Amino acid sequence: MRIPSFDTAPSTLVTTPNERCVLVVESEPDQRRRVVSQLTGWGYVPVAAATGEEALELIGQTRFALSLVAIRLPGMSGIELLRRASELKQSGPVIMIADTGMSSQIVEAIQAGADDFLRRPYTAEDLETAIKTHATKARATSVSGPAAGDDGERLQRELGLLLSPAMRDIMGIVEQAARADVTVLVCGETGVGKDLVARAIHGASTRRRAPFVKVNCAAMPRELLESELFGHERGAFTGAHQRKPGRFELADGGTIFLDEIGELHPALQAKLLHVLQDGEFSRVGGRQNLNVNVRVICATNRDLAREVAGNRFREDLFYRLNVINIVVPPLRERREEIPGLVRYFVERYARQFNLPAREMSGEAMQAFVAFPWPGNIRELENFIKRMIVLQDLTLPRSLAIPQIPAAPAPAAEQFAQSRGLSLKEISRRAVLEAEREVIMRALEQCRWNRVKTAKMLKISYRALLYKIKDMGLKQDAAAS
Repeated sequence: MRIPSFDTAPSTLVTTPNERCVLVVESEPDQRRRVVSQLTGWGYVPVAAATGEEALELIGQTRFALSLVAIRLPGMSGIELLRRASELKQSGPVIMIADTGMSSQIVEAIQAGADDFLRRPYTAEDLETAIKTHATKARATSVSGPAAGDDGERLQRELGLLLSPAMRDIMGIVEQAARADVTVLVCGETGVGKDLVARAIHGASTRRRAPFVKVNCAAMPRELLESELFGHERGAFTGAHQRKPGRFELADGGTIFLDEIGELHPALQAKLLHVLQDGEFSRVGGRQNLNVNVRVICATNRDLAREVAGNRFREDLFYRLNVINIVVPPLRERREEIPGLVRYFVERYARQFNLPAREMSGEAMQAFVAFPWPGNIRELENFIKRMIVLQDLTLPRSLAIPQIPAAPAPAAEQFAQSRGLSLKEISRRAVLEAEREVIMRALEQCRWNRVKTAKMLKISYRALLYKIKDMGLKQDAAAS
């Protein structure tokens, strides 16, 4: 069997069992290259296949630490591959890659034995989190990811970027919370760094050498989340062909981070409360109680007290979670951190995409500091990523119009009101202008080849044509 040389590890690794060996089954060449490049950068040895038939042959030759399998494949589907590979017991934990609108296929895949799934479009962070979580399960060791030292160094560097007085105060609370080994509730807007706070608590605690397992309670279909958290027994439901441990079992001795806890279904709220009270639970379809020693950290962008008042969240669970409450302020209240974050993301993504890490212009840096960033650090990171891919670190028009003064939030609100606009509307217009800027530069770089541009931007050809028409983009205007 021939494996394309551009995205496959040397053939000697295909026949040699390797705890870092990851199988990537993806028919779309650009997606396959991207995942292979990311895995290589994280210290894994990826082996790629374009079809289920190729993948099945590879699985028969070696024992993989982990498998990433697209549901949509030519010929044999990813779900059929999953069923046939489970008989060989050499594919390791399986993470399925689903497209939009595949909810029924996701349910079928989980029932067929898949350990996790990612829904496109997913970020590199989503992929890395899933890989680390299930690499922990595969190796049955206390270290998740390629190397604990690498994770620790990255965590320390990211924590070093928190220069504002508010975040320094929070880091003091983090140190105290780490020693106390109690439940922590981290609150704040989307994208402010709640995940970083959770990892900092785990990293400073006595559990730091044990697994750190993250679960996004909003990203998984409700009917699957109970099985994902607590596991299931063989025969618990149609398609449950084997026993599957849940995330609480994987996190035993360590920390489980329940992100977006405000989205948890009421029935699961009751089961989580039981785990917090008694430290035990049963798998779906099981009768035996399992005991775990797990530190629980939760995060939410909702006001849980208001959710309790509206009977949307259990009051007893809220008080169990809210032993220590940490509120992470938005980035617009921590503007002194922005230059360091910009330099960090420029360096990180230049290294990831094998592109030169050019210095940000002074004018652009001033615009970054002045902009309100309604999506916080996550929005800033994604903006930098686009700039690195397009290799343009000059002042983006989207940040120059409108020019928000570097001032506290009330002053920004007065600025917006003086122009008859809400701060939300100004932010929306700025985001649209940012998108227009990125699309125009990509079109220019691809010489207005719309097919190449759509691939570069990772959107469909039809979506690109719609945006070109909707934004009034014209080739002659770009040339002038």
